[in-house]
Amino acid sequence: MITSMKVRLEPNNKQIAKLFQCSGTARFIYNWTLARQEENYKNGGKFISDSDLRKEITQLKKTEQYQWLNSISNNVAKQAVKDGCEAYKKFFKGLADKPGFKSRRKSKPSFYNDVIKIKFSSTHVQLEKLGKVKLSEYGRIPTGVKYSNPRISFNGVHWYISVGIESIQESVELTGESIGIDLGIKDLAICSNREEPYKSINKTKRVKKLEKKMRRLQRKVSNKYQLNKKGGSYVKTSNIVKLEKNIIKLHKSLDNIRTDYRHKVTTEIVKTKPSRIVMESLNVKGMMKNRHLSKVVAKQGFFEFKTMIQYKAEKYGIEFVEADKWFASSKTCSACGYIKPKLSLSERTFVCEHCGSAIDRDKNASINLSRYKVA
Repeated sequence: MITSMKVRLEPNNKQIAKLFQCSGTARFIYNWTLARQEENYKNGGKFISDSDLRKEITQLKKTEQYQWLNSISNNVAKQAVKDGCEAYKKFFKGLADKPGFKSRRKSKPSFYNDVIKIKFSSTHVQLEKLGKVKLSEYGRIPTGVKYSNPRISFNGVHWYISVGIESIQESVELTGESIGIDLGIKDLAICSNREEPYKSINKTKRVKKLEKKMRRLQRKVSNKYQLNKKGGSYVKTSNIVKLEKNIIKLHKSLDNIRTDYRHKVTTEIVKTKPSRIVMESLNVKGMMKNRHLSKVVAKQGFFEFKTMIQYKAEKYGIEFVEADKWFASSKTCSACGYIKPKLSLSERTFVCEHCGSAIDRDKNASINLSRYKVA
């Protein structure tokens, strides 16, 4: 299996400027690819292959207007063309929405680096047309192995490099147990083999303190924008830029805290070595439409939690099962199997009308999930 590894870079000022040039080139070529495909489709033409578009870019580089493309690695443009074509293919197959153009202001700066030319040492990484870039974590990425899909990205604060590395599946002795995991808003996860639920990290003092600080800074920025309003436009002063950078840093700190907690919880679950893990299929897209729940659902990160469980289970040879979304895990009594016709969201304790048993609603759902049978 392929394991993704991500490490922060410590570039100098010249390298930072070059990194932004590379990411800008990737964005420009991606948008150019989408524009060419749309223009060709409107004129009644067929889908243009990425190889034909790359030939066009080679000719563009010879013109005076696009000579600047020669200062950037060829692989950045080639991969951007490939990404644009893949996005259109997925759209035509009905696997994704229509790809949109990347905004300079809103899109995440990122680009591809040639897998053949990338070289890692314990302290640095050698990148094409960038030279040696220092790594913040020494020895994190192993040397002398095959890397796949190297991507360099900027999160608003730091630059990172991520690569895929082939890892061998570990052979472990499993317990033969099947466990069910019910995800919730009040608590992050409720496991059938555990008495206490995994609490939500968003209710801790540390997270609440950072969120309060962020709200205060956001109000401050908003007030400064109003004070610097000239006609129908806003003037972005140096103080506003500083405050916005602090807000980005707070966002990343909160994101890191939540991601770290999800990693700890999923690792603890997998290390119990069950033979099977069953999770419910959540309609996260539908839940996000509810204005009362959308912010809480986004903070919990259900999709990321499921992804972590999946790849960690695969690493240890544990079977991962996603229950059908119509499976009545909450409405079914875990004691006698009676299915309630109706169960409101406000009923936090499941009381069976058939056998009289009373159990926590989420705990009941996790037990039912552990017994789920694939049709």
